[in-house]
Amino acid sequence: MYLYDEIDQRLVDERVAQYRDQTRRYLAGALTEDDFRPLRLQNGLYIQRHAPMLRVSIPYGLLSSRQLRALADIARTWDRGYGHFSTRQNIQFNWPKLEDVPEILARLATVQMHAIQTSGNCIRNTTTDHFAGIAPDEIVDPLVWCEIIRQWSAFHPEFAYLPRKFKIAVSGSERDRAAVQVHDIGLQARQNAAGDVGFRVLAGGGLGRTPIIGAAVREFLPWQHLLTYLDAILRVYNCHGRRDNKYKARIKILVKELTPEAFRRQVEEEWAHLKDGPATLFTEEIRRIERRFTRPNYLKLDALAPGYALELARDKAFANWVRRNVHAHKLTGYAAVTLSLKKTGVPPGDATAEQMDAVASLADRYSFGELRVSHEQNLILADVRLGDLHALWQEAKALGLATPNIGLITNIIACPGGDFCALANAKSIPVAEAIQRRFDDLDYQHDIGELDLNISGCMNSCGHHHIGHIGILGVDKQGAEFYQISIGGAQGNEASLGRVIGPSVSQAQVPDVIEKLIEIYLECRDSEEERFIDVVRRIGIEPFKEHVYGNPHQAQKNSQRQLAVA
Repeated sequence: MYLYDEIDQRLVDERVAQYRDQTRRYLAGALTEDDFRPLRLQNGLYIQRHAPMLRVSIPYGLLSSRQLRALADIARTWDRGYGHFSTRQNIQFNWPKLEDVPEILARLATVQMHAIQTSGNCIRNTTTDHFAGIAPDEIVDPLVWCEIIRQWSAFHPEFAYLPRKFKIAVSGSERDRAAVQVHDIGLQARQNAAGDVGFRVLAGGGLGRTPIIGAAVREFLPWQHLLTYLDAILRVYNCHGRRDNKYKARIKILVKELTPEAFRRQVEEEWAHLKDGPATLFTEEIRRIERRFTRPNYLKLDALAPGYALELARDKAFANWVRRNVHAHKLTGYAAVTLSLKKTGVPPGDATAEQMDAVASLADRYSFGELRVSHEQNLILADVRLGDLHALWQEAKALGLATPNIGLITNIIACPGGDFCALANAKSIPVAEAIQRRFDDLDYQHDIGELDLNISGCMNSCGHHHIGHIGILGVDKQGAEFYQISIGGAQGNEASLGRVIGPSVSQAQVPDVIEKLIEIYLECRDSEEERFIDVVRRIGIEPFKEHVYGNPHQAQKNSQRQLAVA
């Protein structure tokens, strides 16, 4: 867990005092709405459909039990008793009163948290692998590098007013679990033939209105030059990025229009002026950051945990949970555990204040007082002894957090959608719940196998629908809510963007469409090991499209008829 130093705490405390005065002046009428808007956005406060929404930063998804209890306290005291964990590894409170936000920020500051740079045209919260620091395939611990980026980017004067928001993701492993290919900048750890550590650098990725897979601008960047190279990329973007059209302002548009080759040349030219400059990293600086992290006091454990093996053999429900929700750890005798926030009937990513308090206690008892938030909107206890898994499972089950569905169809990623967001075209939460209920049979889910299903309420793609094996996008048709279905998207090393299968459908039809997609997948797969995404890549989308719509001309007529009725 990263511990603030004196400078960190001072920056956060000063921002709280500053925003308290700004809010006071706004409420007194001394600041106009136009004056106040950029100030509240700099502190993570949005005005949503029904109420303000406060987005709190969870840097690189790492939380202490003390911090989680503070979030629970905020949910109880100033909100409606719950919080929503987002795909940016942050938490959002949907019902705070505008006048209470300074008090919330002050409470956050007492546990080394804030809402700085969770909004606005700046560098947002850097995200990473939720198994950072414990993954067996790790080349570097990405937590350290994310913290270096945080310190470099926080209040960076040159990048405080970029053409558009800017997102960076870091993977410390050969296997990408941080979706680096769909970020403005993606960094993936590499080791060259000489054993030197560095990063593969991608730029111009992103989802939203124009989804694009990022282009490699450097195959190997020595770690010492990380910040100077990031500076070079941001300078080129800051100089040439569009400010006259917010839909064309992201770096992905710039990279596409220049071409990756031309963009790469400009970055290299800019970097020539920065390389070996003051922002060059040295070993001592890395060690300084590493020392700010507390580390678990691991025990030397046996590979065999007799009690664990016995429970696995005699308890099928426990064994199913282990198979889906328990993950490998780099140290013998330990495992990482995903606590699922995707129980049927609960909005994906939501946790009540009582659940947050309880998870904090689980972290204290079973995982050295730490936990992580994944970009898939679940919570992870990263350092659990194998011998404690059965007891943890029983407690998690009582809390509604032990659904064994990680990697399965009901582990749905979804934004809050039209129930809360003023930008949304359609609701996400009822659609997610309907799909969860349709596929609630766990045996059926396991028969289907690995499948990522993502839902976004609008083209901003906060639910990452473009990279779901099945993606669902809410669209507006003359004031009615409809849903566009795509298949073939994926994150990870073989990232791909989904393709729309046909005309949009009504909310009531979505579960039927998903069921038809599953039917043709099960019919066409070569074996139980062949995943949904593998079948789509092998046979294309046409068989799926035909099974859902039948005659394409008839499908178009049906869509028009549905719209007329709506």
